[in-house]
Amino acid sequence: MAQDPVPDTWEQGRAYERYVGRWSREVAPRFLEWLRVRPDQRWLDVGCGTGALCAAILEHGVPASVDGVEQSEGFLETAVDQLSARVTFHRADAAALPLDDASFDAVVSGLVLNFLPDLDAALAEMTRVAAHDGVIGGYVWDYSGRMQLMRRFWEVATELDPAAAALDEGVRFAECTPEALTWRFATAGLLDIETTGIEVPTVFRDFDDYWAPFLGGQGPAPAYAMSLEAPERDRLRERLRERMPLRDDGSIALVARAWAVRGIVAR
Repeated sequence: MAQDPVPDTWEQGRAYERYVGRWSREVAPRFLEWLRVRPDQRWLDVGCGTGALCAAILEHGVPASVDGVEQSEGFLETAVDQLSARVTFHRADAAALPLDDASFDAVVSGLVLNFLPDLDAALAEMTRVAAHDGVIGGYVWDYSGRMQLMRRFWEVATELDPAAAALDEGVRFAECTPEALTWRFATAGLLDIETTGIEVPTVFRDFDDYWAPFLGGQGPAPAYAMSLEAPERDRLRERLRERMPLRDDGSIALVARAWAVRGIVAR
């Protein structure tokens, strides 16, 4: 069982990239294609993390400009190292954006909405800085459904330690459904709200490629894994190994689904 309280740790960019950042980079271009934002628009990425969505906007969005806001110093350092020549970054809270009213045409957020302490305040800020007819959009993992790399982890973890169920994102983040996201965006006063599911394959070359990111401590599941004593963590690892659908070459083919939402600002 976990020995200490387990936080939602988000500090080390490289560890995050190995865990879910690499899969977010697969979702981001599909999200932008669905978002349908015209070329030559001003973009803001709220909770930009290590820069996955910013990078996709630069590559696929034909933007006039891109700004990113991130509170984690470690994540922001990773994003700045990769993209500072093309993105203007700000270290700030999503609920207190240091930006002018109506200064962006598209305001987006990738894999962040469910972690914000006050989502309503953050959506109010995202709406404030968006222009009339601007697009507000975001995506979150389908934690309770087809985010399989996490679902398999928590299914085994809670079998071994029932107390781990309280940490499971599928239990904690009830707003990560199309219905709940639609309600949140409607409450924020956004119009023409749409949602969709975006699935990407998450293929691991072998079990170690799947397991090693959980040792990075970034995110609820890795933080839980690293809170265990070594014998308990080994037991969790071996039980997971037994349950994985290994292919003939030793690889593991899973699926990650994200729920995406978009709405239009009307002043």
